[in-house]
Amino acid sequence: MLKGKAVIGQSGGPTSVINSSLAGVISKALENQDITRVLGMNYGIEGFMKEQFFDLTAQSPAILEGLRVTPSSALGSSRHKLVEEDFPIILDVLKKYDIRFFFLIGGNDTMDTVHRVESYCRKQNYDLRGIGIPKTVDNDLFGTDFTPGFPSAARSNILNVLQAGVLSRDMKKVDQFVIYQTIGRDAGWLAASTALARNKEGDAPHLIYCPEKPLKPDQLISDAKDCVKKYGWVSIVVSEGLLYEDGTPVSAARNKDKFNNTEFGAMGGASVALNVHKILTDALDGARGEFQITESLIMSAFDRSEPLDLDLAYACGQRAVTLACEGTTGVMVNIKRSNSDEFSLGQVPLTDVAVKARVLPQNFINERGNDVTSDFIRYLSPLISTLPRFVELEQKFHKE
Repeated sequence: MLKGKAVIGQSGGPTSVINSSLAGVISKALENQDITRVLGMNYGIEGFMKEQFFDLTAQSPAILEGLRVTPSSALGSSRHKLVEEDFPIILDVLKKYDIRFFFLIGGNDTMDTVHRVESYCRKQNYDLRGIGIPKTVDNDLFGTDFTPGFPSAARSNILNVLQAGVLSRDMKKVDQFVIYQTIGRDAGWLAASTALARNKEGDAPHLIYCPEKPLKPDQLISDAKDCVKKYGWVSIVVSEGLLYEDGTPVSAARNKDKFNNTEFGAMGGASVALNVHKILTDALDGARGEFQITESLIMSAFDRSEPLDLDLAYACGQRAVTLACEGTTGVMVNIKRSNSDEFSLGQVPLTDVAVKARVLPQNFINERGNDVTSDFIRYLSPLISTLPRFVELEQKFHKE
């Protein structure tokens, strides 16, 4: 029977529900007699190597309960990628504190960290149970139906596009186009999710472009002109990872300096939304438009969190402790969906998850590459609770 301390860390970007997973780990660990104390890495694996720990066992019940409804990353995060020199340091800290249960909440790179630490300890004959807990708003982890954090971030994006769409619809005589950029470096899950903002024909968004298919400027212009002709305006959603056909990031500026080098950075116009805005301004005869870039705002908007997301995030944390105390190691907790859209928890080997990105399947994107399909709507709908629906005045005018 393995007995010792447990340590838990958070890595990568924050979410609205990552602390719910943390609360799940702590609550379950405190119940288990094999876990003598629960420590929290302050700033992930970097803090671990510096022996910077929160004493989570000593936290008040009010704080532990409050974690379930607190966004961001309470422990502090890290994006440190392990190098070979780190492993002896990690092992020394594990031994010094008698840590036998090792948990990390995060995405692809985080799962790689758990996998490499657990593998190294096994080779050094140090008995350690390493379990990964999924987290990422990008929804790009393999081996799980969705990642905790994605539904809440998706809802935030949906509400942004829905409400900005109502504004743009009513202001179309002033601004003919609006471009909304969301995060999604390698995968378009969040951009695609905004399709649920639509309730009827003509609602925003009219066009959605994801990294899985290249952006063709001529086609973009044609698509936008068609929407303006049909609706009087156009709402466009773009993912930050969008590429041109030659593989050049759309976020890269097309401006040249005096040495004929492409300019990058804010002054050079390094954003997808800004560059798409320029393409359309030039093509639509100087038509006015605006762009909106949310960046990390959607990652920690607790007022838009999804109940299902919160509950399963907490359950993933609890499940990780159960697996470790039963003797399981080297896995990530995953979420499985039944044919009746009911969700349960399982496990997947870390080797199937680490440093891999799950992109949108081709059947989720339409052939033209400017929208999603009904298959994607079917996938996403069970993850999103009821959305507000706004009215529009009927075209009934009065004259004396």
